Amino acid sequence: MVSFRRRRSGGHAADTGDTEPKSFHFPSALTVLAAVTLLVWLLAFVVPTGSYQNDPDTGRPIPGSYEETSNPLTLGERFGQLFLAPINGLYGVMNDDGFVGPYEIGELYGAAGVFFFVIAIGVFITMCMRTGAIENGIARVASRMKTRSSVLIIVLMILFSIGGTTEGMAEETLGFYALLIPLILALGYDRMVVVGVIMVGAGVGVLTSTVNPFATGVASGAADISIGDGIAFRLLMYVLLVPVGIWWVLRYARKVKADPAASMVGKAEGDDEVVAQGTRDVGELSGRDKLVLTIVGVTFVFMIFSIVPWAQVINGPEAESYSWQLDWYFPELAALFVAMSIVVGLIGGMGEKGVTDTVVSGAGDFIGVGLVIVLARGVTVIMNNSEITGTILNAMEQVVGDSSSWLFGGLMFIVNIPLAFLVPSSSGHAALAMPILAPLADFAGVERSMVVTAYQSASGLVNLITPTSAVVMGGLALAKVRYDHYVRFVMPLIVILFVACLVLICVGSAIS
Repeated sequence: MVSFRRRRSGGHAADTGDTEPKSFHFPSALTVLAAVTLLVWLLAFVVPTGSYQNDPDTGRPIPGSYEETSNPLTLGERFGQLFLAPINGLYGVMNDDGFVGPYEIGELYGAAGVFFFVIAIGVFITMCMRTGAIENGIARVASRMKTRSSVLIIVLMILFSIGGTTEGMAEETLGFYALLIPLILALGYDRMVVVGVIMVGAGVGVLTSTVNPFATGVASGAADISIGDGIAFRLLMYVLLVPVGIWWVLRYARKVKADPAASMVGKAEGDDEVVAQGTRDVGELSGRDKLVLTIVGVTFVFMIFSIVPWAQVINGPEAESYSWQLDWYFPELAALFVAMSIVVGLIGGMGEKGVTDTVVSGAGDFIGVGLVIVLARGVTVIMNNSEITGTILNAMEQVVGDSSSWLFGGLMFIVNIPLAFLVPSSSGHAALAMPILAPLADFAGVERSMVVTAYQSASGLVNLITPTSAVVMGGLALAKVRYDHYVRFVMPLIVILFVACLVLICVGSAIS
């Protein structure tokens, strides 16, 4: 639909009949999430409320124990939670029984941890950029990879996919956008390629999680099986599906490089300056540049090491922790990046004023992304406090009953898709659904590991595109890519992955 505006002359509309088209601008990420929040809030008025009884020993829902309940919120409280959704998304909401919602003990219910993690990464990246080391390093890599840029994309996506399949790399990817945007643009691509490399690379890895403790580990524990059960099949899915994601991104990247007019996103403000910086000849890097870049690399590698529960990855979900295992989470990671920001500032010779000014500037640049994450979490708060998630889960339990083995596997995958939208947290999704759905596999003659695989495939697929995901909306905000443009780019891949996962899980269930 095209709208028009009247041309003005002396404060009055001209009567010449001339009109000029007014371009349509897709709403921002904050507006999209506000609309989703309102929609979920309205659905809570019509979806019946209900809940499962929990096992007193494990705290898990008991299959078949679902009961409808009266809505726990008064009309005034309903209106209150709509307007308080962003605040509750930041802090989390508690009642007399503790945290509301299907989250593992110890998981931060609110988005405060992720919010400050993103702010800390913003400070760290800004500090590194102010030293000039990142720009010089990017220019050096771009110069060397001009004729091998496709190889760089493949290597980066494989690395992100490994992070996704082993430790569920999600929010951690937000720190890489500022690093890769200048490099990818300098190589002749656009910002959508950056999104594809990071989001599709890590996302397909999460979809095919092999030993991801936050998805496979939590789900396996809830299903009373070892994290190693079904690993061969999940590894097969990884080998088959990661190349599909790489092919899709490469296909688009080559098209854009051959014809910039084919870009789905065009140029953002300042891109020309970024490209100019990334394509200049810098010669050999200085010792200070090399030291700063080394700190950047070591910091990100240490981040990944610190959050992996190695004992559970190696020995299963019930294993005790190793003495050298850190088990850090977002508060510790935020502290890490703040500390390393100060180190980088001092090495860069920025002085006290330069360091403090950059801390404020970096935090300010990433506030918008943090607000997107907070609002996304607020949607889940409304779902949980309205007690409609249990109703959705009960409907799924009824659907998958009394089906053949291959059909059971396919249904498991399909019924987990809407639940993944409602509960974008992979560990929260697993803790909620697995105690209910896993025992159903015994009646269908299917290995419980296939239920875990079906769940994580559905969760990973949905979290590649859902606007309730802080990773999706936060990443797009960082990359300055509109959500509708991203949907147009990734939707055909989503369809391909959906069909591939459905077929693989049906076959795997039939032969398990």
